[in-house]
Amino acid sequence: MGAALEVRELGRVPYAEALALQDTLRESRRRGECPDTLLLLEHPPVVTLGRSAKPEHLLLDREALARRGVELFEVPRGGDVTYHGPGQLVGYPIVDLAARGAPDVHRWLRTLEDAVGQACADLGVPWRRIEGWTGVFAADPDPAARPRKLASIGVGLRGWVTHHGFALDVDLDLAGFDPIVPCGLAGVEMSSLARELGERAPADLGSRARQRVRNAFLERLG
Repeated sequence: MGAALEVRELGRVPYAEALALQDTLRESRRRGECPDTLLLLEHPPVVTLGRSAKPEHLLLDREALARRGVELFEVPRGGDVTYHGPGQLVGYPIVDLAARGAPDVHRWLRTLEDAVGQACADLGVPWRRIEGWTGVFAADPDPAARPRKLASIGVGLRGWVTHHGFALDVDLDLAGFDPIVPCGLAGVEMSSLARELGERAPADLGSRARQRVRNAFLERLG
């Protein structure tokens, strides 16, 4: 199939169900049976451990997380530990990089940052990169200020077909990150679009964020 992009908005999906759907779509994409697909959704509270996760970055064990109503998964993506929960927009692009002539994981990470960062800027929250780190950070005129992270990114590849992706903090309860060292970055403060916008945040911020993210990815991949 050619370089089209199908976007599916799925609402709230349990993490295990989303993993299974990614596996199915990834194998279908490898066989050329479906187009590149972007899944947009949110999860019930869950902590995920990527391939680079260090035990000390998980501050509560599985039983303590369960008592808080938080699931725990080890997953085949890059990166360390992160949290997903209601009010966070999660995107899973299932994209055949080889078919697009761009089999380069670092370039793919920058594409994800660009698309999510553009969506943030369109919503009134300027963004920046920080050299050596992956993700989308709020811009700050003070270079000495503690970095504020808006979106975490971690991807997996099989046969140059991507899975996993990004998590944009829209208006979630940031206390969900308390049991972890997010992405293993102790010096980073997690933030959200709602927090950055303050009183300027619209009541329909979630739907606006989905639309801006959708548009940004269609511009680059559609």
